[in-house]
Amino acid sequence: MKVLGIDPGIALTGFGLLEVEGDRLRLLDAGCIVTSESLSPEKRLRSLFEDLGVLFTTYAPEEVAVEELFFNRNVTTALSVGAARGIVLLCAALCEVPVYGYTPLEVKQAVVGYGRATKRQVAYMVRQILQCEHISGPDDVADALAVAVCHAFHLRMRNV
Repeated sequence: MKVLGIDPGIALTGFGLLEVEGDRLRLLDAGCIVTSESLSPEKRLRSLFEDLGVLFTTYAPEEVAVEELFFNRNVTTALSVGAARGIVLLCAALCEVPVYGYTPLEVKQAVVGYGRATKRQVAYMVRQILQCEHISGPDDVADALAVAVCHAFHLRMRNV
């Protein structure tokens, strides 16, 4: 099964594609969709929609795992992340791919075993689990892969 993990954001949207076969996880691709700061918010969302459409068409994921919205003190950031998450949900719906959401706490617990793990700890464990030496790109890429790994672990529980 191909699982696409996504860490949504209006400026940066991390993605990670895994092949899940029993207990085996294989990294197929990972990266980051970047939208230009010079664009208006609606054009940034359109750009994100178009780039996600290419990902869905190219890789045909069977399930999508997305990080749930986490409200912190910055309401503006939360609103833009929510808009980007909406674009992810729309793309998945248009491609008829089921979406599963996980909170940052759930992701950290699944990947690191500790819900208050740092980004550095999460990235390290993702590299260990996927047996890769380096994850290129910003933290959003490792975060997206962590969401995909979290979903893969939940898949195991569903299939037991």
